[in-house]
Amino acid sequence: MSSEQLSREEALACSSCKHACHVMLYSDTKSQLFGKIPIRHIVLMQMRFDGLLGFPGGMVNPSDETLEAGLSRELLEEIGLALPISVEDYVESRYSTASSPSSSSSSSRLVLHFYVKKMEEEQIREVEKAAVTAAEDHGLEVLGMVRVPLYTLQRGGGLSSFLSHSFIGNARTQLVESLLRLHLVSLRDLQRALALSLKTHADSARDLQAAITRTEVQRKRLQQTSR
Repeated sequence: MSSEQLSREEALACSSCKHACHVMLYSDTKSQLFGKIPIRHIVLMQMRFDGLLGFPGGMVNPSDETLEAGLSRELLEEIGLALPISVEDYVESRYSTASSPSSSSSSSRLVLHFYVKKMEEEQIREVEKAAVTAAEDHGLEVLGMVRVPLYTLQRGGGLSSFLSHSFIGNARTQLVESLLRLHLVSLRDLQRALALSLKTHADSARDLQAAITRTEVQRKRLQQTSR
């Protein structure tokens, strides 16, 4: 979670800060999973080069361009389309987790500006196609666009599994808060998904520990055979 929320004016007043803009693109849909589970909404995120999930966007310089123009430029690089972003799409500005207001140097602070843009389903599909065929950063800084599963299956899975992945910065918080604010998922369903996600984290921790144990056994075997 980021350390402190700022007004847009306060964020832009910090001329010595670094700034980054990201956007959640989403649309409504009538499609169904397996022909029976309503998907209702399409929300796009991306797998980053560092293996973390995040929203498309990147660094901008408010002294050279508006936040919205900078975000559109970053989108052209990451998804292959310079989508028009307006001030109406703006949601919030926050200091990043790693740079708090108490930091000794203001130049070390990173301000994160978050946007949400609603599109038509066909436009979302165009974004997904362009991200693979036209984006300069595809396969480099961006490893692929992903849709957020907003449903939770009877035996778990879906949104709960997605939320158990690793996210960059406060992207998970941005996602959860956006789902609630836009009424894309009910509070009850979201709480259930989060609770199941916690269980998945616990199971994953046990699996990782077991994997570490197996690799340690293998390392010792290799040491013995090399003697």
